Amino acid sequence: MSKVYLSVIIPSYNEMVNLRKGVLEKIDKYLSKQNYTYEVLIVDDGSDDGSSEFSEKFAKENKEFLVIKNNHLGKAGAVASGMLRAKGEIRLFTDMDQATPIEEVEKLLPFFKVGYDVVIGSRSTARKGSPLTRIVMSRSMIILRKVLVGIYEIQDTQCGFKAFNEKSANILFNKINELHAGFSQIKGSNVTAGFDVELLYLASKMGYKIKEVSVEWLYVETRRVNPINDSINGLLDLIKISSNKITGKYKL
Repeated sequence: MSKVYLSVIIPSYNEMVNLRKGVLEKIDKYLSKQNYTYEVLIVDDGSDDGSSEFSEKFAKENKEFLVIKNNHLGKAGAVASGMLRAKGEIRLFTDMDQATPIEEVEKLLPFFKVGYDVVIGSRSTARKGSPLTRIVMSRSMIILRKVLVGIYEIQDTQCGFKAFNEKSANILFNKINELHAGFSQIKGSNVTAGFDVELLYLASKMGYKIKEVSVEWLYVETRRVNPINDSINGLLDLIKISSNKITGKYKL
């Protein structure tokens, strides 16, 4: 088998709604037309709605797709598993809802050729289609992140469309696994702000060249977002990251 150029990692927890919309077919249709080799790793995070079986059936019929079955560890654990199993020179993680469509990867790839290690998608401050509560959450998060963690150069840490070259992916996600002891099993959905912030903080601390690139993004309604709970959890994550910085937990 020839070397894989692009690995696409998609965390999946109870994603039947999106799967039935044909997102995997759309991803395959796009990637199959490109002039580079690719693989798509669907990391099932302990789904119990039939989406794991749906994804496995699709993967059996499409050889570039593979399903990795995890215990329910949350999005961070799922992404880390996929990144460390991937074989690609470039490794992108993206969301199953495709709020940022797979086609936008073409905006990221050229920057790896000019020396960047990490290239991340960035949504406009307008956040097309977002309700007011999500916009307020986002802007508050930016202010708190700058105050507590000190990442000033990146405007949008939370866009679920991030790519890494092979070296940075292996080092960063092994470090994330180490910091979280491989991640613990959880209950319910778990999408927190801390994972992306911690990941980018480590990338910056390790000296990786990071590029933020504007991408298309459209708000997709989800019941997993609770403005009050998610804001509280996001603040607690930032406080924990700040504490880890002070106590030297991120010492390399």
